[in-house]
Amino acid sequence: MTKSIVPAIRRGTPEFVRANIAFFLSAFSVFASLYSVQPLLPMFAQYWVRDAGTASLALSATTATMAVALIPASMLADRLGRRRLIVGALLITAFLGMLLPFTQVWWQLITLRTMMGLTLAGIPAVAMVYLSEEMDPGALGYSMGLYIGGTAIGGMAGRVISGVLSDVLGWRLGTGILGGLIVVAAIAVAMLLPKPRAFVRDPIGLPELWRRCRASFDDAALPWLFASAFLLMGGFVTLYNYAGFRLALPPFALSHSAIASIFLVYLLGSVSSTWAGGLSQRLGRRKVFWALVALMGAGMAVTMVDNTAAIITGLAVATMGFFAAHGIASAWVTRRARTGKAQASAMYLVAYYLGASILGTLGGYAWTAWGWPGVMLVSGGAAMLALLVAIRLVFIAPLAEPERPMEPPAAT
Repeated sequence: MTKSIVPAIRRGTPEFVRANIAFFLSAFSVFASLYSVQPLLPMFAQYWVRDAGTASLALSATTATMAVALIPASMLADRLGRRRLIVGALLITAFLGMLLPFTQVWWQLITLRTMMGLTLAGIPAVAMVYLSEEMDPGALGYSMGLYIGGTAIGGMAGRVISGVLSDVLGWRLGTGILGGLIVVAAIAVAMLLPKPRAFVRDPIGLPELWRRCRASFDDAALPWLFASAFLLMGGFVTLYNYAGFRLALPPFALSHSAIASIFLVYLLGSVSSTWAGGLSQRLGRRKVFWALVALMGAGMAVTMVDNTAAIITGLAVATMGFFAAHGIASAWVTRRARTGKAQASAMYLVAYYLGASILGTLGGYAWTAWGWPGVMLVSGGAAMLALLVAIRLVFIAPLAEPERPMEPPAAT
């Protein structure tokens, strides 16, 4: 049976509703699980009697293993099937999340978070591929937009829910309640997600995988876009990882609930990425990208002011610049890649999450040594290098084909 004669999921059908609910819950669960520990890093540093850099491993270990597992997960999906990988990965992630409150020593928590990185990779590695294969063209845009919305809301809600609950009930109960919500969502996905009807197995061997990945580095722009992913995400995660440490200390002395609530500014990121997409279509992404990276760096600079309102304003500006720049860069990769588009997109995400892991942890040791100026050395330095990369991209010749409208940004 060929894909052309298999009926796709059409908008308004029961399968369409089920698939969209399932993918929204999947996106929500993945990114809520991934980032739920970010506002808890000061608690972990205090509870486990560790420094900020070591505490950051609760997040960095997960993003690092997720980065490493993305490409293998996409290969595994060609053998197991998209649905089986998505459901299995989500159920295992939910199970691991429920074990977090029972950890007694630091290495147990880090081990669980490392294992979660491996399982979490299964969803973003194949989610958009499943949608592109199964959805009717008239329904695809809506479904992808809803999935991207789920990633943004999940990342924000995971941070806020875990931060507020942990402040009131303690981090064990806080993470346990969030873990219970993820379990319910995982069971719902297993029940709702339709079986694939257009899936065609296309397993590739390591030589072909290497050829497709290597093709990206023959392009003039793609390696620079991978570098921008590393620097943008690394600088952004570092900024938020240690803003909580700073705001918990005098003269700010904010509660963990108040610090967690600051992540609500992520809503501005969703707005800015949509706005930037339209702007890049009118002016061209080369003219817009560098300005958005500069906006992110300007927001970081504002956080140097020792005033709560100024710090929150700086975080908001940096968030808008980051999400807008990331949206343009991730779509730029899919436009630019001529061979191995899936592998090029996966490598962008690999660089993205490696940046979060490496620079996020490095920023913790900089915080311990030099305080907020040390964080700015890492985070602001990454933003400055990203700006140089963006300026370099201005002078790279565009492809001969005309640019099409921007796709939704890759999952964050």
